[in-house]
Amino acid sequence: MKTPRDRRARAVRLGPRSTASLALVSTVGIAALTWPFFAPPTSSAVAHAQDAPWLFSGILALLVAVVAATIAEAGLGPKAVAMLGVLAAAGAALRPLGAGTAGLEPMFFLMVLSGRVLGPGFGFALGCVTMFASALLTGGVGPWLPYQMLSMGWFTMGAALLPDGDRLRGRAETLLLAAYGFVAAFGYGLLMDMAGWTFLSPKTTTIAMDPEVGPVANGVRFLAFHLATSLGWDLGRALCTLALTLAVGPALLKALRRGTRRAAFEAPVTFDGPPP
Repeated sequence: MKTPRDRRARAVRLGPRSTASLALVSTVGIAALTWPFFAPPTSSAVAHAQDAPWLFSGILALLVAVVAATIAEAGLGPKAVAMLGVLAAAGAALRPLGAGTAGLEPMFFLMVLSGRVLGPGFGFALGCVTMFASALLTGGVGPWLPYQMLSMGWFTMGAALLPDGDRLRGRAETLLLAAYGFVAAFGYGLLMDMAGWTFLSPKTTTIAMDPEVGPVANGVRFLAFHLATSLGWDLGRALCTLALTLAVGPALLKALRRGTRRAAFEAPVTFDGPPP
């Protein structure tokens, strides 16, 4: 059973400003991913269809940095920074283990469990930092990186927003997190396909985005692109996340909660003089 002390254990408390910043970057991110499905052929966005993905990539990089800074300013203390560094390093080290083979990326289960224990603010920051660190480690830096950081931030934050965070424990919680990780792994792949699809040229393939065919036809093209290129990879990622969460989830959840209690993130730091 969760004690009152457990309920107070949060590395970051989202305030009004950090919440507003997070809402802003999420809104821009959704617009960056979905604009081809809503822009009519005569819109100004379509006239710059080849430039829009790069523009959104630059804007998202700046906004993600602003949100991370805002969350840090809102209360990411030294102990929380240390926890963030440890978990981000662990996640970045886990990512190359599967080398992307068949979508096997073991870092995703760690993001689910960490977000569940440490809360939405910390979870979003952890997802972004982990993806950035892993990109530096694997040489995966490119215009897709801001989309990856934002999508992983959403993925990790989503685990913190699951219901019954203060009461659900044991096998039921593990099953809930495993189910979330399985479904959200497909969602992550879908978001990354939406980001990568806009960089394709209609001159190279018939399933690339074509600004002249309209939103409905582009929706059909994207569905074909998604099914043909990454559905199998998404299944591998989802099964890997499901299996690892069920296998080591209970033990890791206990370890994360124990570390969070001992860190006492919200306890004020005081400096006492020497004893008399």
